[in-house]
Parts: sequence; structure tokens; C-alpha cells
Amino acid sequence: MNGELILALEQLHKEKDIPMASLIEAIEAAMESAYRKHYGVTEDVRMEIDPRQRTVRIIARRPIPAPDGHLDDNGEPVVTFVEHEVDLADFGRIAAQTAKQVILQRIKEAERTAQFEEFSHRVGEVATSEVERRDARAVYLRIDRTDAVLPAAEQIPGEPYRFGDRIKVYIVEVKKTSKVPEIKCTRTHPGLVLRLFELEVPEVFDGIVEIKGVSREPGARSKVAVYSRDAQVDPVGACVGHRGSRVQAIVDELRGEKIDIVRYSEDVREYLRSALSPARVSEVMIDEGSKSAIIIAPDNQLSLAIGRRGQNVRLAAQLTGWHIDIRSETQWQTEKQAPAAAKVEAAVVEAAPVAEVVAAEGAEVAEVIVAAPVEGKKIRIYELASELGVEVKDLVEILQEEGVPVTSHASSVTQEQAMMVREMLLGGAGTLEEMDTADTGADQ
Repeated sequence: MNGELILALEQLHKEKDIPMASLIEAIEAAMESAYRKHYGVTEDVRMEIDPRQRTVRIIARRPIPAPDGHLDDNGEPVVTFVEHEVDLADFGRIAAQTAKQVILQRIKEAERTAQFEEFSHRVGEVATSEVERRDARAVYLRIDRTDAVLPAAEQIPGEPYRFGDRIKVYIVEVKKTSKVPEIKCTRTHPGLVLRLFELEVPEVFDGIVEIKGVSREPGARSKVAVYSRDAQVDPVGACVGHRGSRVQAIVDELRGEKIDIVRYSEDVREYLRSALSPARVSEVMIDEGSKSAIIIAPDNQLSLAIGRRGQNVRLAAQLTGWHIDIRSETQWQTEKQAPAAAKVEAAVVEAAPVAEVVAAEGAEVAEVIVAAPVEGKKIRIYELASELGVEVKDLVEILQEEGVPVTSHASSVTQEQAMMVREMLLGGAGTLEEMDTADTGADQ
């Protein structure tokens, strides 16, 4: 029996990866409990298991009082302890059943403890798992003979999880429960992208290329900032690999999620330029205090810099930690000219000499006056009609009769032409209806 027991313990150690010391401790506790229950004594008992010699012994330590009733210095009877080996064959059926139950319980406890200790040290690492089943709340996985859960909130949107699929997951939490440890995994954490690069790119694993940051919108796009500690190693090229083989392996694992690899720089302006790739930008203006930046992009690069529904600029802001405001070159020029144009308009309204404004404000104001002095004074037909309280079609007819080339409500007229119409309608008979009435009376 001794050899069979040792063989069974070794098999459990290999199958369930439970430390041999924990198994021996569980067997010793079970046999001691069974011995006391069988013999009904409280004497000291211990079990000795020697895996090398393949021996199992139960040693009982029985107290024997002195025959002459001799007392010690404290007045207590002198007791002599005698050890003797217990024959396992003397165990009854009930004692054997008790030992079996205690052994199974202790083995389960040892297995749970071993699982918790193993996975508690793996938090923040990537593990390969196999899909076992799925319901509306979660996907249930198997990792190295241990159950794990992938909650719905941690799943990549739209990703299918079929029975038997092998996927890589990022371990975020391990809880010790009364039963098996609860292992919580995710597929949406930015750390998953970082760990996948460590697996696929030897330079990242060795520390030659460092990943400075990862921003991610799971299932859509990720941005990874990389930096090389070796001047002879290109960080972007190392991560991309020959013909994109390395980054493509990561894209395949993430089921088609796009990955932008950008070059990290201590220069904030250069870092922001790189973070907005694949778009090209013209100018970067930063405010260190508020950690915000205004970035000017060419008109044909604006939509690419912003990205679909703002995705590119949003990921760049997450990656760099800066608030980013993107403007096109045309928008920026308009915003720069707006204050000067406002001063010129105020001068015109107040009848101030424009030359004085130009002299005070400099060439920038002069440029505004030359660029669009007339366009700023024009007024739309529908705006003038609303001001005068007349129908648009009637106003168009009046202007056409006066020789003004207008065709619809969207046409524009100069301030001089608008003033002429105001004098016609408001300076004489008043409204258009009153003018029509007056004309009808005169005809009669």
C-alpha cells in the first residue's frame, strides 16, 4: 500500500500541479484525524511519509504514568511517553472512509491555493485561453486547466467567440473565493497591445525598443509610441517587421484592429506631429501651462488629421496627454484676420477715417481692407426683405426694375443698393402695400 499511496500522490502532483509538500501535509492531517476517530484517544499521533524510500508510517505517542505514583517537583505524576507504530491494516471501514473524505477535501483546498498563488502573480500578463462556452453576460474560458471569465464589458465589440477558439487575453484581476479562484480577463485593455508587442518583437522584449505609451479604441484602432535606446535600431521598423510581418501578427490576433506605430520624441512638437500620423501638419503651437496645443494642418489633410468621427485626434490626445485643437490653414488665416476686420468695420460704422485705423494697426489691417472691403458690406436679399417687412419675390422684382442683377433670395446687394430700396419703401409711401395702393389711386 505504501508504494501505491506514494504513486498516487506523484500522479496528483503531475496532473493538478499541486506541490508535493502540500499533498503530504493533507494526507498526514487526514490519517491523524482517522486514527483518533477510530481509536477514540487523544494521544499525539503523526504520520511520516518518505517519497524517496516510498514508506508510510503512523507513529502514536502514548503517555504511560510511573507505576509507583512518583511525583515531579511540581507535584504532578511523572509520565513517560512511549512511541509505537500503528498498523494501517488495523483501520476499520469507517476510519478509512473518514480518511478518504478528509484527503479529498484537503487536496481540493491545496489545488485552489496553488491556482490562486499561480495566477495572482500573473496579473498584468497575457495568457492563451480556449473558449468553452458563452452567454449574454460573459465568455467562459480555460487557461492551463483553470477556469476564467471574460465579461461582456471587456470584450471587443463585434468579435465572435466560438467554442474551441484559442484567443489571447490580458489578466486584470484574481480573487480568492470559497471555491475556485475567480480570474477576470479582458480583450480591451491597452496592456494587451503592449504585451503582444513583447511577444512578437524581440527588441521590445529585450528592452532595446521601449513602448512609451498606448492609446486604444478596441476593435477599431490603436496608436503605439515607441522609442529606441540604441541609435542603430529603428524603433518603428523593428515593430513593423519585414514586410509588416510582426505588426500583422498582432493585427490578426486583434481581429483586424488597425495599429499606428508612431515615433516618440522628447520634443513635444515633434511628438504631437508624429502622434497625428498618417496626417501631415504644417505648424504646432503649444501652451505648456494648460498642456494644450493648436495644430495647423493643410486643407487637404484636415479630415485625415481629425479622422473618422474624430478618432485620430482623440487617440493622439490620449497617447500624448495633451489637449489638441486642429485647424485648417484657411480657418487659421481667417481667425487671425477677424480682429483686424472687426476694427475696420467699426471704423466704417463710426465714420472714422480708415487711414487712421490702418496707420494704428499696421499692414495686417491694410491687407484685410484690400482683401475684402466690398464683400463685407453686401447683404442678402432675404435679410433685406425681413428688415423691410416685404415678400422676397416682390423685393426681387423691385430690384430688377431698378436694374440690379438679382435672381433669388440668396442673391446679394451692396449697401448702397440696399439704402436705395430703403428710401423707396420707407422714405415715401412707407410699405410696399401702401405704395401699391397709392399707385392704384393715381391711375384712377
